[in-house]
Amino acid sequence: MAETTLHIAGRVYDLRCRDGEEAHLAHLANLIERKARLAQQNTPGLTEVRTLLFAALFLADELNDLKREAIGRQQTLALESGDEPAARALESLATRIEKLRERLVAASPEA
Repeated sequence: MAETTLHIAGRVYDLRCRDGEEAHLAHLANLIERKARLAQQNTPGLTEVRTLLFAALFLADELNDLKREAIGRQQTLALESGDEPAARALESLATRIEKLRERLVAASPEA
């Protein structure tokens, strides 16, 4: 197991992860950090917990939009072309997005 340090919303989080996943977790932490800064800019005076809550909500909203878009595209492609390989590719994309959501949840500071 590898160890990495993440910086999110002014705090430092030491985490263990699989070997080689340090850069990926740092990237995810950067996404969360950007959303946390956005929350703090839009609503000054947020507590740490509320900052992270809003960051999580922003990310969940984006993920939800991407899932809806992927499903919509999948349905459109299936209706327009009957192209089974394209439909499978979109389904695979939706699965990857769901796995990303699970990783975000697993990498959250409370995990």
